Amino acid sequence: MSEQRRQQIEAKKAKLEAMRAARQQRKPRTSGAAETPPEIGRDKEKEKEDLQRILNELAPPSSGHGTPYPGSESPSRSQASPAPFERTSPRPSAGTDPVIERELTPRYLPDLIDIHQDLFELPQKTRTLYEKEIQTVQVETETEESVEDKIREQLIMQQHLEAERIAYEKAQEEELAKLDREIEEEVRELTEEERVAFLADPEVQNFIDDSTKIFHRVLNDRYNYMSDYTQGTETGGSDDSEGRRVKRVCEFWSERYGKNRSITDVDWSPKFPELTVASYNKNHAALNEPAGIVAVWNTHSVERPEFVFHSQSDVLSVMFSPFHSNLIFGGTYSGQILLWDNRSKHLPVLKTPLSAAGHTHPVYAIQMVGTQNAHNLITSSTDGTVCSWLVDMLAQPQETLELIHAGHNKTGEVAITALDFPNNETTTFWVGTEEGNVYQANRYDRAGAKAGLNQYDVYKGHSGPVMGLHFHPLAGPVDFSDLFLTCSVDWTVKLWRAKSLAKPSTSPHAISPLYSFDEADDYVYDVKWHPQHPALFGTVDGSGKFDLWNLNTDTEVPVVSTSVGSGRALNKLQWNKDGRHAALGGSDGRLYVYDIGDMGTSRESEWQELSKVVAGIKENGVETGR
Repeated sequence: MSEQRRQQIEAKKAKLEAMRAARQQRKPRTSGAAETPPEIGRDKEKEKEDLQRILNELAPPSSGHGTPYPGSESPSRSQASPAPFERTSPRPSAGTDPVIERELTPRYLPDLIDIHQDLFELPQKTRTLYEKEIQTVQVETETEESVEDKIREQLIMQQHLEAERIAYEKAQEEELAKLDREIEEEVRELTEEERVAFLADPEVQNFIDDSTKIFHRVLNDRYNYMSDYTQGTETGGSDDSEGRRVKRVCEFWSERYGKNRSITDVDWSPKFPELTVASYNKNHAALNEPAGIVAVWNTHSVERPEFVFHSQSDVLSVMFSPFHSNLIFGGTYSGQILLWDNRSKHLPVLKTPLSAAGHTHPVYAIQMVGTQNAHNLITSSTDGTVCSWLVDMLAQPQETLELIHAGHNKTGEVAITALDFPNNETTTFWVGTEEGNVYQANRYDRAGAKAGLNQYDVYKGHSGPVMGLHFHPLAGPVDFSDLFLTCSVDWTVKLWRAKSLAKPSTSPHAISPLYSFDEADDYVYDVKWHPQHPALFGTVDGSGKFDLWNLNTDTEVPVVSTSVGSGRALNKLQWNKDGRHAALGGSDGRLYVYDIGDMGTSRESEWQELSKVVAGIKENGVETGR
């Protein structure tokens, strides 16, 4: 119930109590007046006697001669004769109408002589003369009628007042009853059927969903509202390794969406730094649930995801669109490419058809290339097909490229498990395969090279499927965009230098890695260069370790190695835009976010130092796999 509605109910209750109190205060006065009214409660016989007494007092006494004087008695009145103004009508008998009607009989008066004599000749004045009989009768009649009218008016007024009082009491009773009904209607409890129907309303569900999201954000905000900025920080007791520690920021987990599922891919939002997306595979214990799930998490709300999207197949790869913050792309086990919009519901708004024109095998790698006004979605699957899509038209691919290698014995297909483009490159790309080799390919024909797979330059070094491939970001004064890292299930991470595209090979040529990092104790599932620090990269493996390597510090062991979660495998790693946070997707369905502190802060000399390290690796001949 809203605060405004609650205030209205309280006002009605207060008004109801005030009306009841006023009614209780009026009751004593009203009851006393009803017991002894001044005129209404008088007996009818008493009324007649009072009226007779008033008339007798008003009638003047008569004498035998002339006009009687007040207070004198008439000696000639007979005892048997009626009084001069006594009514001659008989008294009403019992049971008759109580209204009394009388007739006035004027008494006998002798003739009077009026003598007029003019003594002076003055202007004549008009004189109006009245006879005594007329004067007496007129005054007597008006006085009697006025008394009766006053009595009648008082009776009528009392009746009107009583009727108004009764009407007011009745209206007040109705108002009290109406207020009681309104209050009872407002505060009544819903029945079970009404409660179920109310909660099933889509608008109510959307309101609850949006409100609880805001509620969880506030509860999970780790900002210290009681911080005292006037107090200085303690400088004693710190050690040199404090700034190099890796700290867990949060852990995203929902039993509803993550139980019996593994995270297959993660990505950060390019517009909202607090949002990260994770894709999940099938839950074999729940056949009625969607096979694939994509969840968008918020670092300010760890209890539940911001958005959840469904798929009919396991989602193996996922990414935010770098040019449209509302769009999310996903590649599935069935080969479909799906597009979700967080302004819509759970189902994808666009998807590719299951046909030979697109992918028919699992899609492990997707990437967006191009600019804001001209970009394409590049996808690859284990059947050796690379497709280019327009983001607003997924009915069929804009381009289809089949990577065929003639040197393969049973089939010419190249099973692609990883794909990446160098920075500022939209045509040439490198792919990692199930056989462990890395190949370079072109989307279009270019000078000295045809579209498709470069069969002559083979990057050999891994003895198992390549799980991750990442080129060095183009940042800083020195260009290292020809360096890339790969990881494999052979427990190694390898550093490579891409061959110059200006000098393609015309015969089979094996390219060895620059360096091999062999410190892992399990499968290495992903590797990523840091976006800001040139010599820093991270890896995740099957033992649940998150390792940070700094080539300028040490090439033999990681600078920091952290065991994450319960020790189960970590499948994916992704840095956020500034490189301070790393999102780690686990095979237990949990998404971890770690803060590396100031380890990602680079000095200006870092690029020159890395150049020396790479040059020293080549000169000393420490490349492996030759």
